[in-house]
Amino acid sequence: MGFEDKIRRVVPYVPGEQPKADNIVKLNTNENPYPPSPSVRETLKRFDADSLRLYPDPAASVLVHAIAEYYGLRDEEVFVGVGSDDVLAMCMMTFFNSEMPVLFPDITYSFYDVWAELFRIPYEQIPLDDAFHIVPGDYLKPNGGIIFPNPNAPTGSLLPLDTVRSIAAGSPDSVVIVDEAYVDFGGESALPLIREFPNVVVVQTFSKSRSAAGLRIGYAMADASLIRYLNDVKYSFNSYTMNRLTIEAGAACIRDEAYFRSCCEKIMATRERTTAALRDMGFRVEDSAANFVFASHPGVMGRYIFEYLKTRNIYVRWWDKPRISSYLRITIGTDRQMDILLDALRDYLGAVPS
Repeated sequence: MGFEDKIRRVVPYVPGEQPKADNIVKLNTNENPYPPSPSVRETLKRFDADSLRLYPDPAASVLVHAIAEYYGLRDEEVFVGVGSDDVLAMCMMTFFNSEMPVLFPDITYSFYDVWAELFRIPYEQIPLDDAFHIVPGDYLKPNGGIIFPNPNAPTGSLLPLDTVRSIAAGSPDSVVIVDEAYVDFGGESALPLIREFPNVVVVQTFSKSRSAAGLRIGYAMADASLIRYLNDVKYSFNSYTMNRLTIEAGAACIRDEAYFRSCCEKIMATRERTTAALRDMGFRVEDSAANFVFASHPGVMGRYIFEYLKTRNIYVRWWDKPRISSYLRITIGTDRQMDILLDALRDYLGAVPS
């Protein structure tokens, strides 16, 4: 046996392309098209760079307190990490520790099965229905935990709060993680459920609605006992996950409510205008409560549209996967960016033989 036989090998998550060229329309990674809050810029200007010689606060207390204050929680009910990916990975490592399979949708955030394989967590992927919706009754079975996004990704479909409640109530002996990366674009948060169910964890991020993907801030909100378990795992893995600059900038960011709401409202308005325009061109567009739309055209394969758009320096997301290979996930950008996209699609469809 050679040393390579002792190496853990996994099939990694593949993020969206990060093209380096100028003059591109980047609609493939669900970034916010608007800059962060002006408060973040002011914080960066005032930041004491000399303090970087010191380790940051391992508890990220300033940021934790700002998040807790914003949501009306106690500090003990908030956990922060380096983006929601870090938080979700910590959650899976901490809470999914049995021989029973963890349940999550078959069409969903494609990091879930990667983490399950990496951490050797048994799992079962539950099929969405033909309309790409989660079927709550399918989760009412013995399990080692449940995780799903709401709104779902990449479909953008939203479960109402009562449906999330029914899933949580149906698995009182397992942790239920609700991944709310996109909830601020028209969804209703499951945060109230952490008072009803001590097994519910709600995870959110600064990367989408708060225009701060580059800061890498994610957070979990749950009963204090679950947060303690999370911190025990974090401190056993890496105590200093959040740097000083991010802690200060993140606290400033979440306090600027007016700016945050303004950006979300603009994105939602652009999403509805884009959805209508795509449908006018013959696209099937799923109703979305996220900052992206999920669209397919009955006359053209998704791969062909994806490749054509790249020739126009427009990047969207496409997966060569069963059930969704005809679909594109299109991030909502500025009105100008979406007009460029729509014009390119009209040109392409006009040139396709009928």
